[in-house]
Amino acid sequence: MRAVVYDEVGAPPVVREVPEPDCPPDGVVVAVTATGVCRSDWHAWMGHDPVALPHVPGHELVGTVAAVGPQVTRWQVGDRVTAPFVCGCGTCGVCRGGDPQVCPAQTQPGFTHWGSFAEQVALHAADFNLVALPDGIGDAAAASLGCRFATAYRGVAIQGGLAEGEWLAVHGTGGVGLSALLIGKALGAQVVAVDVADEALATARSLGADALVDARGLTPEQVGEAVHAATTGGAHVSIDACGSPATAVASVRSLRRRGRHIQAGLLLGPESTPPLPMDRVVGWELGVLGTHGLAAADYPAMLGLVARGIPLDAIVGGTVGLDEAPAALLALGGPPARGGITVVDPRR
Repeated sequence: MRAVVYDEVGAPPVVREVPEPDCPPDGVVVAVTATGVCRSDWHAWMGHDPVALPHVPGHELVGTVAAVGPQVTRWQVGDRVTAPFVCGCGTCGVCRGGDPQVCPAQTQPGFTHWGSFAEQVALHAADFNLVALPDGIGDAAAASLGCRFATAYRGVAIQGGLAEGEWLAVHGTGGVGLSALLIGKALGAQVVAVDVADEALATARSLGADALVDARGLTPEQVGEAVHAATTGGAHVSIDACGSPATAVASVRSLRRRGRHIQAGLLLGPESTPPLPMDRVVGWELGVLGTHGLAAADYPAMLGLVARGIPLDAIVGGTVGLDEAPAALLALGGPPARGGITVVDPRR
């Protein structure tokens, strides 16, 4: 099969022929019809998140089942499916307790094994992790669900417990941020979007943001003050959808008393310990929470919210073929793209 491969950290990815994946006894092989290009893939390529080399990236996927392992009972060839980017083992205490997104034995396509920047990808523990897709969600839109949208949904709706009438602050309006904005509006909340680019803020406004904060030239403290002014007292839930020390601190400072900060953007290496104002966390009883994917069992609720009118196509910037995927991956190291999520169709 054809796949995007890199042989060394930071080496140019290339498209070449590689062996088709073996089907796990408890898993499936999926013929990929769409896969998102995510900054997490870029982090792995840069060596920030170590992977075995050579490596095929890609973890936001949709496709049809092409092969089924002998232990699988719920799926058959031809089923149209997606899966969380974190696949739980399905048998440990963490998975049985309902939290496979933090399973200690988790597998992640594109990280623990070869991913979906390919014509086929293997997925483990299929009966536990696969999700059937409704016909009303197209391939490109479905590819946005597996990481960015699902991560935002868990962060905003589950971890943050955002309620109707509350204020949500979104720091960074890339794929995660725009997803969070759409989820917040669907939940009946008011949303303030924070970014440093005119086009990003305009996009947020077009998707329903109730207030905007231009963070150019502002300190995290000043960003927090601006959010407090825009929301008349601070956000009930604030999400760092970018992933930097500055945006993490700004998100915490954006909260009102008893608010909840959600860390969605990755903070790796020396940036992994931002100087959060713990005096305010204690004095205002703020919640500081992470979000790491979404359990397959929680997908029906998420898809139900989408069915209420969330325009997933609005966060998809365009679709490219496999030959264009390396350039799309490398572009994530530059200024944030404002056209939405890039989706790869390996059939092109």
